[in-house]
Amino acid sequence: MTRISVIVGSVRPNRFAEQAANWIADHLRQQLTIDTRILDLADFPMPMYEEPFPPAFPGRPPFTNEVVIRWTAEIAASDAFVIVTPEYNHGYPPVLKNALDYVYDEWNRKPVAFVSYGEVAGARSVSQLRDVVATLGMASIRPTVMIPFSTLMTHYRKENVAAALAEFDGAASALISELLWWTTVLKDARDKS
Repeated sequence: MTRISVIVGSVRPNRFAEQAANWIADHLRQQLTIDTRILDLADFPMPMYEEPFPPAFPGRPPFTNEVVIRWTAEIAASDAFVIVTPEYNHGYPPVLKNALDYVYDEWNRKPVAFVSYGEVAGARSVSQLRDVVATLGMASIRPTVMIPFSTLMTHYRKENVAAALAEFDGAASALISELLWWTTVLKDARDKS
């Protein structure tokens, strides 16, 4: 079965990312052929990258940190990803950058989509992430769900977040349709190589 993992890219207390991740995961779970997992970075408290060699280094020794080993295994077992990211100071969170940097081969030739939120709907964080995932050998798909600051505020005002997110159901469907196409094509190609 094809596995698509939703990465929760924030670990802050009282974060909106969990709600957005659960919302997009619920949309993915409507696809009966998809095993949808949520990979919450709060569950993978990795140290800042401290290995003697970069992950892409040929012959790099295996990781010894148990959390990093678990994280790497989850990435390897996934066929595609949806990264849910806030925008912090015109960029994405450092915890997300660290998680991306810990892995290399396991990301290669897999598609990735983005759900972003915050100021300018997280557009700047996604723009930066597209450069990073391209360097990791991933296929960044064009459709993105960009959630504006006004929707984020429904969370902090303890209003009906589900109703606010429902306004983006069409964008979620477009994202998933494109992600599934790329997931199938790239999974088939990986299986043949």
